[in-house]
Amino acid sequence: MDWNQEICLKSTKEAQILSSEMLFCVVGIPNGFLHKHVVPTRHFALWAFHVHFLLGWFHYSTMNLSFQEKNLHISCSEIANVAVLGIFVLSGIVLLPVLLPVAATDTTKPTNGTSKGSFNDLDKLSMGHVEEGSSRLWAFLLATYWVSFVAYYLLWKAYHHVSDLRAAALMSPEVRGEQFAILVRDIPPPTEDQTRKEQVDTYFKTIYPDTFYRSMVVTDNQEVNKIWEDLEGYKKKLVRAEAIYAESKKTGKPEGIRPTHKTGFLGLIGNKVDSIEFYNEKINELIPKLEAEQKVTLREKQQSAALVFFSSRVTAATAAQSLHAKMVDTWTAMDAPEPRQMIWPNLPKKFYERVIRQYVVYAIVALTIFFYMIPIAFVSAFTTLENLRKYLPFLKAIVDIAALKTVLEAYLPQLALIIFLALLPKLLLFLSKAEGIPSESHAARAASGKYFYFTVLNVFIGVTLGGALFDSFKQIQKKPNSAVNLLATSLPASATFFLTFVALKFFVGYGLELSRIVPLIIFHLKRKYLCKTEDEVKAAWTPGDLGFTTRIPGDLLIVTIVLCYSVIAPIIIPFGALYFSLGWLILRNQVLKVYVPSYESYGRMWPHINTRVMAALLLFQVTMCGFIGIKKFHFTPFLIPLPILSLIFIFVCQKKFYHFFQATALEVACQELKETPNMEQVFRSFIPPSLSADKAADDDQFEDALSVVSRSQSFV
Repeated sequence: MDWNQEICLKSTKEAQILSSEMLFCVVGIPNGFLHKHVVPTRHFALWAFHVHFLLGWFHYSTMNLSFQEKNLHISCSEIANVAVLGIFVLSGIVLLPVLLPVAATDTTKPTNGTSKGSFNDLDKLSMGHVEEGSSRLWAFLLATYWVSFVAYYLLWKAYHHVSDLRAAALMSPEVRGEQFAILVRDIPPPTEDQTRKEQVDTYFKTIYPDTFYRSMVVTDNQEVNKIWEDLEGYKKKLVRAEAIYAESKKTGKPEGIRPTHKTGFLGLIGNKVDSIEFYNEKINELIPKLEAEQKVTLREKQQSAALVFFSSRVTAATAAQSLHAKMVDTWTAMDAPEPRQMIWPNLPKKFYERVIRQYVVYAIVALTIFFYMIPIAFVSAFTTLENLRKYLPFLKAIVDIAALKTVLEAYLPQLALIIFLALLPKLLLFLSKAEGIPSESHAARAASGKYFYFTVLNVFIGVTLGGALFDSFKQIQKKPNSAVNLLATSLPASATFFLTFVALKFFVGYGLELSRIVPLIIFHLKRKYLCKTEDEVKAAWTPGDLGFTTRIPGDLLIVTIVLCYSVIAPIIIPFGALYFSLGWLILRNQVLKVYVPSYESYGRMWPHINTRVMAALLLFQVTMCGFIGIKKFHFTPFLIPLPILSLIFIFVCQKKFYHFFQATALEVACQELKETPNMEQVFRSFIPPSLSADKAADDDQFEDALSVVSRSQSFV
């Protein structure tokens, strides 16, 4: 266990229990499930028995493992892996032995292939091999119902279990500072005879006279943060220079060689100075400057937001979900985020400013999605071997090499697409923070949602429709009314593309993830050429967190692809199951032994994952309605209830579960603590590092922004 894990494990213990205990309860395959819901015939009774046995052992062993490791951190990404794996396994149990023979034994001429160009053997295992209007399409229609109800069952079970485990985590007897605080925004201007601190204290003392502890007014920390960062930077450089000087005494002359540098741009120009003396001078200059700026910030730069602390968890939970003022745009309260994930510049943003920013960001994201359709469609159409030969004739000699041709034909479009998508996540995270979101975890959830809908609309729909439009553009020009039929008919043609896309993701993506070759090379280069102190070596080695902004949307894209093609081309299901099986094995190892969580949100990511899996299921159902309709099957209207059921399922889940993930239930917050909370320690944990005083004697400067209970207890 490294130094970061020791810090994080203590602060996230119960949330880690929440995640780890959930892993295979999400799948929740009862011992008698197959006997009850899948009645094996004499032709495959032995096959069904073996599947039942393996699933039961899988469930039992992983349940025991999760309880043994309940004190370790497991991420929401892994929870999603296991839930979706359960959907694919139970769907594949029926779809593979039923739909593959139904499609393969149809002797009529195929109408829709799963690969562009000539008809191949893969098409014989797909829905495209079934004759239009054939009674065999009943099997595919009923398979759509089976996949849907399996998803409903497992997602409902998962939501129940996550809610129970979130409650268990929040009922922890451990003292967590964020459970005793609320964030108050949109504070109206104080009267002339009051300071902002006095206004906040008076307001909450009146409402909560017995449990109000004190308040911390949010300030504009931009200038003080800059000075503090410069000071910390010079301190690190001083330690580095001293380490270099000490090393020179061991490797060279006994008196050593004092390090020097130039003071200009990047150390390339300017006067040459003694590094140790220069950094000491800068530190001595910045310390009084920082102290003066701290006083100015706390007295003159107070803003319209504050953190309010209570001595009771129940009071804090009540205050966070109560309406304090008759106007909703004043005194708005919410749960306080963890101190380590606060986005301080966003806290004082006004109510209507946040609303306007949100709509502006949504508009920008919509435009981004729309304009990304053009290059992705271009990439999809251009990166085929035929188009490369046509538009880049000088590549003919390369692409005609037999061995290279096979690799390029299989993976070139997918590689281009993966590289193209790698450019987007940071932009979406920046836009999410620009909405005025107060915490890092909330920003990550918002960015992951944008990234998911971007990947679905641009990668899945964009590649599918983009390829169809390029292939059929001339025919659409001649007969515009045939556009819908042409696009629906061309839908299965991308099945091969997406099958190889999924294969590439788990072979290359998980291979790189498990080996971590790139981070290893970077670390050794930094250690050899850049790191001079132990802190620098630790910083270079720190792996960071899992990266929810891209990890979860990436997995949900695979969910969307596999669901949408699960009935059209069932052969894709084993690839999806293999992807999430490897994902569970590899990501579990990475989360337990490699990555270090940068925050804890107590399972708040799960409702968003659930909603997006349901969005993928809804897209699958609509796709099947359209495709079976194109096959001229008269009973296609029997699929219409499925999208309606999905919308009802989403609505019921939100009404039943979602509010508990927004606020803390009072029956949860009222559980007793194992020790009396040290409110002064709780309070101090929220003070930004740039405003922390090094000496207790210097604390008088904080009197104007930080309220007090008594002089003996106060931070001031």
